[in-house]
Amino acid sequence: MSDTGNYDDGGRYGPAGPGGYAAPRRGHDAGRPAAPAPKARRRRRWPIILAVLALLAGIGLIGGTYYVDSVPTPTDLKLPESTTVYYADGKTPMATLGAENRTIVPYAEMNDTAKQAIVAAEDRSFWKNPGIDFAGVLRAAWSNVTGGQRQGASTITQQYARVAADLKGVTYSRKLREAVVAWKLDDTYSKEEILGFYLNTVPFGRGAYGIEAAAQAYFGKTVRKDAPAARQLTVSEAMMLCAMVKQPEANPDDPEGQPGYDPARGPKAKQNSMERWSYIRDGMVKLGYLDPQQAADLAYPDSVKPIDRKGRQSNTNRPTGLVVKHVLSELRQTEPFKDKTSDYIRNGGFKIVTTIDKRVQDAAENAADIRRDTAPEQVRGQPKNWQAALVSVEPGTGRVLGYYGGNDGEGADYAGWYYDEEGQPVGFGQHPPGSSFKVYDLAAAVRDKISVKKHFDAPDTKEFPSSGRTKSSPAGPIRNAEKADCQPDCALWEATVHSLNVTYFELTELLGVDKVIDMATRAGVESMWENAAGESKPQRVDLRGKSGADVAGKFSTEVGLGQYGITVQDHANGMATFAAGGKRAEAHFVRMVAKGDDRLYEEKLTQTDVGLDDEATAQLNWTLRQVRAAKLDNGWDSAGKTGTWQSGQSLTENAHTWMVGWTGALSAAVWLGTTDGKPLRTTDGNNNVFGSAGAAPIWRQFLTSATAAMKLNPDKYRFAEPKFPDDAPATSAPAPRPSTARPEPTTPEPTRPTPSTPSATPSRVSPSPRTTSPSPTGRPNPRPSRTSSPSPSVTVEPTRLPLPG
Repeated sequence: MSDTGNYDDGGRYGPAGPGGYAAPRRGHDAGRPAAPAPKARRRRRWPIILAVLALLAGIGLIGGTYYVDSVPTPTDLKLPESTTVYYADGKTPMATLGAENRTIVPYAEMNDTAKQAIVAAEDRSFWKNPGIDFAGVLRAAWSNVTGGQRQGASTITQQYARVAADLKGVTYSRKLREAVVAWKLDDTYSKEEILGFYLNTVPFGRGAYGIEAAAQAYFGKTVRKDAPAARQLTVSEAMMLCAMVKQPEANPDDPEGQPGYDPARGPKAKQNSMERWSYIRDGMVKLGYLDPQQAADLAYPDSVKPIDRKGRQSNTNRPTGLVVKHVLSELRQTEPFKDKTSDYIRNGGFKIVTTIDKRVQDAAENAADIRRDTAPEQVRGQPKNWQAALVSVEPGTGRVLGYYGGNDGEGADYAGWYYDEEGQPVGFGQHPPGSSFKVYDLAAAVRDKISVKKHFDAPDTKEFPSSGRTKSSPAGPIRNAEKADCQPDCALWEATVHSLNVTYFELTELLGVDKVIDMATRAGVESMWENAAGESKPQRVDLRGKSGADVAGKFSTEVGLGQYGITVQDHANGMATFAAGGKRAEAHFVRMVAKGDDRLYEEKLTQTDVGLDDEATAQLNWTLRQVRAAKLDNGWDSAGKTGTWQSGQSLTENAHTWMVGWTGALSAAVWLGTTDGKPLRTTDGNNNVFGSAGAAPIWRQFLTSATAAMKLNPDKYRFAEPKFPDDAPATSAPAPRPSTARPEPTTPEPTRPTPSTPSATPSRVSPSPRTTSPSPTGRPNPRPSRTSSPSPSVTVEPTRLPLPG
């Protein structure tokens, strides 16, 4: 192997070699001769080594003892190994992290193809030589003294020594040090160990370091011998990969003249590769790895994958790159990874299995990426500042099954927030939820035994003096944005279906701001953004571990109408809680982390009861089934609620639309708004964009596609019918009145109370404009296992995943 990157042994290590070869053996040690005992080898080599060192020292160069004492051995060498992030199946890669694309495979777990091909390519006397090419060292010394061309072949052991000792250049002194380190390695380790070190270390081009990463990069295969035969690297493929070691990358100063050996780089590179492949094939025959007929039957592989120009981005620029950000953030809060450096996880060679179900993720991206042709027609082709976000959580486990916070995994996250590598909160995922927040009001009501058939006064406008909403106040009275035939006397379920603000403001006063916040917190809303006096942006309030009473002073009665920002992720978790019958689980992204055969971390599933009994859950489901935008046409029971929030204090323009809800198998929260906080306007100038026509089509398409892709039986997830114990029994849900049941695609459900600023006294009336900037400020507390409810938690036994292969 030359010192210039053109790694060619020039045929010097032929089949005879120093001392000749014993008959080659097949299998694990194919071609490996019966080696003498280590001590015998040392005794035989010492005179030669001492003579060489004496010669070198005699011409005034630094002695070899220094190198022996100061060079790290492979046990000290910490090779960066790429970490792979998988989807929930533990088999499908999502992203690869790390400075180098490297996956270490122990020598004993490799099939024979790469072992044999690399010896035939780089060091045909490997199994017999003492680890040093003495002639090459002397040639280098002589050339150095005489001013001749720098040269000298290297054995596999010397090549590895160069990497282990981080030796660079082609000088004589470097060659000496390389030789001494190789001598030390050969005395300390077996030939198998050295070859394993080498195969896991050397570069193969395309950013791949080590034979396993190369097998994946060039052929999508593996060198693991326990893999299915069809997935294992073949002899011909291994020969092509080992040809790459001669020149892994094109010469940047002359890429056309010296393109290297990657056949995908062009005709000249392919010719180089084919010639080198033939040379290796001849070596395989000479070493006894192949008989002549087997060699003749081999064909140069034509299955090399095209060069992926984005391959070194490790797929983190895709939408799932945001999932990776959440995964890393979550792991930094766990005991095995707490207080570790930012590169510890990325370069640690870990196998991270996420909660993301690829089928669900695909459905989420197809629906919520409104630039794709797969998105619903209502939201395609709209202005560039339109943006959607979608999160889906599994009821009962808290596993985030689908997450779309934006199209660029390295860009803004509109679905949530996470801690970056510096421990700072990052994300733009909080938005005022509008009427979609009424789900928590309704859940708090049925928890307190307020029947959904209870009637409320529901005029078009109404004053609420105790909350500062009167005709004489700057904010004015509360107004309904819709009309319903039941007015002015409407049952709670009717007010829910028609999203009557007056009724829900009264309900919030009846329950108390603290109870509404407490239900939202228990269900899964961990953060809410307040409009703090003197602050230009909403400020995050951490709700975790707090009761509603602890934080109620920061929010006004308008909380019941969805004035205060929450994240799409938290909203989805809240919906999952209701889908699970009031059993809240912590939303999370990581199922398992392993390294080799060791499991370093596994999800801990717990459930906390938020206080809904069976009847309360049945009434909640029954009511939200009546929302027309929540109806699916695929036979599934579904419940949901739309929401809209205006732009600033405008009564005619909206900046945020929502659709949230669930089936028994999946929850989903969808937000559709703008990247700059400006009003939503269609390409034709229409500003009548509401939850029912904005976010709802995305929500329905997603749930329809995801449940179909998961091949679930909807009959296993039917909603129970409520008994209405305080009323006459009802056998079925009453149908919405025809005159008020307008088609959802054109029926607005906005919330348009003038925003008001909370204060310590309920009589305050001074309004303050709500800013639409969603960036969280202040550093939130860490995210270890936590619960906002004092109720006892129940541990759920998770399904044990196999270790990723």
